[in-house]
Formats: sequence, structure tokens, C-alpha cells
Amino acid sequence: MTGDAAVEAQKWVQLTATRLEGLGKILVNGAGLTLYRFDEDTAKPSKATCNGECAAKWPPVTVKAGGKIFIAGVAKKDVGVVKRDDGALQVTVKGWPVYRFAKDVKAGDAKGQGVGDTWFGVRPDGGKAGTEATEPTTAPEQGSDQQGDEQQGNQQEQGGKQESIPAKRVVLFSGFSFNVFDDDAGSQVIEPATAPDGGCVNALDPGTASSIAFDGLVKVWTGADCTGESKELGAVDAENVGGIADLRDIDFNNKIQSVKLLG
Repeated sequence: MTGDAAVEAQKWVQLTATRLEGLGKILVNGAGLTLYRFDEDTAKPSKATCNGECAAKWPPVTVKAGGKIFIAGVAKKDVGVVKRDDGALQVTVKGWPVYRFAKDVKAGDAKGQGVGDTWFGVRPDGGKAGTEATEPTTAPEQGSDQQGDEQQGNQQEQGGKQESIPAKRVVLFSGFSFNVFDDDAGSQVIEPATAPDGGCVNALDPGTASSIAFDGLVKVWTGADCTGESKELGAVDAENVGGIADLRDIDFNNKIQSVKLLG
């Protein structure tokens, strides 16, 4: 089986901006694993050239048609997809196809940085991690391979500075690491349009959430109707920006019974 054939497109992808020592600002996936760009690819037009054995070592970040891309700390306009040679849709940032590195096994690993002098962590602006943010990058032309309806926005650039803003989308997951792929796993999407006056929404399956994704400020509660113990999440300068893959980290695993989008 080729590297490409072994890659299973996901129906849900998370891109989160964080900082790694020595590399500065960088993008990670929902599990906190470093994301990379490849110098032999192109951004305008977007083109992914890592296939076969290369893709086995550098798995492309792919999303199913109609899937969702949740973002935190990266501009919505900079996120898209490109069709790979095998027909899969690969996530792009500022036109650059995005990959993982097979040797990165835990959050904070960046073993792929500088490999072959062609692989680099990808910054939220599409540039190379560890280089100056002024490096010019180009956005791809809009076309049939970029599915605008597969992108979900969150923090927008405002005068070059990102500010904490109210969440427009929160997703509760019954599995750790935003797992929606197991048959027994469940999820609940919470948006302002579905929230009653006051913004408090009760969990459909209370006390079962083990991970949470959010694109801005949100508050979670241990009781129904936003009562009981609570925690505020989602500030752009917080370590948990974009989501928490394991709610045990904040002692909230299987405790969330209601959520409030902070306005």
C-alpha cells in the first residue's frame, strides 16, 4: 500500500497556533502535533508533491469533502484545501499544503524541522517556522479545488494583532483528542444561532465530554443551565487556545453539563 493510500481523510481537522521554544509561532493539529510545509511544493498555485513513500514519512493533513476545518490563531482567509494526485483534499495554509511528520509522537515534538533543508514547521501565515514573519508568502488563486464551504473561521487578524473574541463555535467530543471517528464516539456543535437568550446551552449528553474545541471565549459548567463549578476557556494568549484534547488536564473530564458562549 502506498503512503497516499494509507492516509485516511478526516471529517474534522483542527489547526491551532501555538509557540514552540526555538521556533516561535507554529501551527499544530488537534492532538498538538507540529504541522509542516515542504519547499518542493508550491503555494501559487497550490500543489502537493509529497506522494508515495514520502507521504508515509510525512502524512498529509487531509479532510473529507464536506468536512470541517476548525481554526484558532490563523486567519480564515488563509486556510483552504488542494486536490492531491490521488484525489484527496489536503489542507493548505496561505496556499502551502500541510503535513505531519511520522517521527513526531507527542505534543511539542518538532523532529521534522529543517529535515533535508526542505521541511519546516508552518507558521499561521504560511511561512517557515524559525524565520522572520516578514518572509513573503503568496495565497493561491481561488478555484474548484478550494472548497470555501469546508472552512470554518475563528480568530481574525485585526491590525496585525489577535484579540480574544467570543466563540462562534464550540464542539464537545465524547472521546479524547477530538475523536469523532470511532463508531461509539459522539459530538455536539454549539453555535450562537442554536443558543437561547443568554447564550447558555445544555449538553445533549451531559457529563460525557472528554475533549472540547472552540474558536474564541467560552465558559463551561458542571451543572445544567450554567450552574455549578465553571471554567473560562479560549483566550488567544492561553495555552489551551483552540481546544483541549484531554479535559482531564483541567479536571473537567466527563463533567461538562452546560456551555455559554461569552459575548
